[in-house]
Amino acid sequence: MAIRGDVAGQALALPADGGEMGAAASRLDPARARQRRLPEPPPLTEHGPARVIAMCNQKGGVGKTTSTINLGAALVEYGRRVLLVDLDPQGALSVGLGVPAQQLERTVYNALMERRTTLADVRVATDVPGLDLVPSNIDLSAAEVQLVSEVAREQTLLRALDSVRDEYDYVLIDCQPSLGLLTVNALTAAHGVMIPLECEFFSLRGVALLVDTIDKVKERLNPELEISGILATMYDTRTVHCREVFSRVVEAFGDTVFQTVIQRTVRFPETTVAGQPITTWAPTSSGAAAYRDLAKEVIAL
Repeated sequence: MAIRGDVAGQALALPADGGEMGAAASRLDPARARQRRLPEPPPLTEHGPARVIAMCNQKGGVGKTTSTINLGAALVEYGRRVLLVDLDPQGALSVGLGVPAQQLERTVYNALMERRTTLADVRVATDVPGLDLVPSNIDLSAAEVQLVSEVAREQTLLRALDSVRDEYDYVLIDCQPSLGLLTVNALTAAHGVMIPLECEFFSLRGVALLVDTIDKVKERLNPELEISGILATMYDTRTVHCREVFSRVVEAFGDTVFQTVIQRTVRFPETTVAGQPITTWAPTSSGAAAYRDLAKEVIAL
């Protein structure tokens, strides 16, 4: 699904008061109005090669890491093998899965910067069978500087993924909250980009810049790159502002917006402390059900 930056800007160009749309959004839940029954994913008889999806948004705190963990765990429930790649020097993805990345001798940094080290060498198994992790820690912050002098520096992660691509059905890359060289590496290696978007006006403002960056990577580095979808996160149906922002996003991007929305819940901070996905920590919760629905949508792409 191709989306250009000028289309993204339309979401910001809509009337500030919301007009008729704002009034409609205040009367009903626009997210619920889009809900349709999702088909059950078919079983697999073999695994690989993996579809690579980058979780990307240069704004922090929009749910990238939470969505990476829980979408991965939900895909595993449907019989898919999943590799999560932590490409953020803060290592939140690793922490969220209970992996002590700061104590590890080898991380994704080594796989990117050392010729004899592969992703298979640094990956670790999580507590969820079928879900593996390539961890990260603060060492990765040095990679952005060191890669500048490398030949074909934007394709370093793409080359590293070649050693494990056939073992998985999905590779989910948790990007750092910036549009630097590490994020460009993720976009160059990916087939699709998922944009977690908090239903808040300032989050909406950054989408046009991100879409422009995706277009440039598609044009110059990765012709196969597409936007898999926009995922509304931290959705609160009780607030008019949240409903209006969601309505604006749908009006601008249409079917590119996943019908699944991730609502605010205290369960997500609890899972971070527990080091588990919400599908295992609170399997009957609304959050777990939402990520299972998202997994169905991703499989159907």
